[in-house]
Order: sequence, then structure tokens, then C-alpha cells
Amino acid sequence: MPAISPAYYAPNYNNLLHHSPLYNEINALSQISNIFVKSLYIWPLKVIGLLGLIVLCLWLALRPKNPSYSIMFISIQHPSNSSENCTIFYSLQIENPNKDSSIYYDKTILSFLYGEPEDEVGETTIVPFHQGTGNTRDVSDTVNAKPRPFKPLFSAISNATTELKVALITRYRYKTWGIKSKFHGLQLKGILPIDSDGKLSRKKKKYPLSRNSNKLGRFKIRH
Repeated sequence: MPAISPAYYAPNYNNLLHHSPLYNEINALSQISNIFVKSLYIWPLKVIGLLGLIVLCLWLALRPKNPSYSIMFISIQHPSNSSENCTIFYSLQIENPNKDSSIYYDKTILSFLYGEPEDEVGETTIVPFHQGTGNTRDVSDTVNAKPRPFKPLFSAISNATTELKVALITRYRYKTWGIKSKFHGLQLKGILPIDSDGKLSRKKKKYPLSRNSNKLGRFKIRH
């Protein structure tokens, strides 16, 4: 009969320990501790993410819109007296669409151009001003035309309708909740159909100026 090793009768303490109530309790506490530690790292990240989302929503809601410019009226005058200057009378509408932001404008340069390539017929400067929230401002003035580029323009008007181009350049900054923003540059342009009487066509109530247009091309703003 073979000899029986003493190890055969030795109890398996590892199995006894793993199946003991004390071990199960310690294991449960360890799992709870791990979950708690992970939550300490996850919750701050969730709070930061939520705050970031709130800030983004507020920024999108309060982000000011650009002011809009429209030409309301144009009248090109050629005096019978040759000693007098030819003039362009214009009416420009400036609108602030923001309900929470007023706008501080720097000087604005308005140029009237004609021909290909564009010749500057006349130019005027609008002095700096402040525009309140949701406010619309009308600026009307007369521009003395330059004789050389004005002659082909007036000749075209006398024969039929023609197009006068307008270019605007300015910069401005917003004031929102008492805080002023940095300056924002703005360059706009537009095409104005002129009837044979020298006045802006009334097919549209107003002619908005825009940033980009393939038809407009690149105006020569020498500033």
C-alpha cells in the first residue's frame, strides 16, 4: 500500500479564506472604495464640462451682431453753371440690431466709384459716433464729385440707366453690460442702379451693403 503524503490531509487555507464572510465583506468594502475614488475624479470633470457648456450657450446668446448699412437714396446733380461742382447727394442708413450691445464707431469712409477699373468719383468721411441698442441712424450728406471720373458717369446716366458702386470702410467696438470689446474692422460694398434722372432706382426700398460678392469684385479702397 503506497504511503500517503501528509500534504494530502493539509487544509486549503486560500479556499477557506476566499469563502469566508470576512473576506467577502472586505472585498465589498474595497469595491465601494474604488467606486468612491473614481467618483471623486469624475464629478469635477462633469461640473467643469457643464460650466463650459453654460458659458458657450451664454456667449452664443449674447454675441453681438454686425451693424448693417443700406443706401436709401442717391441723387447725382450736374449744375447748369459749369463753375459749380457736380455733387452726389446720398442717404445712408446704419442699423444696430443688438438689444444688449451699443456700438462705438470710429470714423467711416464712404467712397463712390464708377467704371472698370473703378475710378473714385467722390468720397466723404462720417465722424465717429455712438449708437444705442436697437437703434437706427440715418446719415445724409452731399459729396463733391471729381470732374474727370464724373464726366463718363454723367454721360452714361444721360443716355440710359447705369450703375454706381459704393465702398465703405470703418471700425467699431461693442459695449455689452458696461464692457467694451476690441475694435472690429469692416469693409462693405454695393452696386447702385441709377436711373436716367440721376436718382437711385426705386425697384427696391433700400440697397444693403455686403461683405462679399463675386459681381462686386474688389473695390479699390485707398486707405
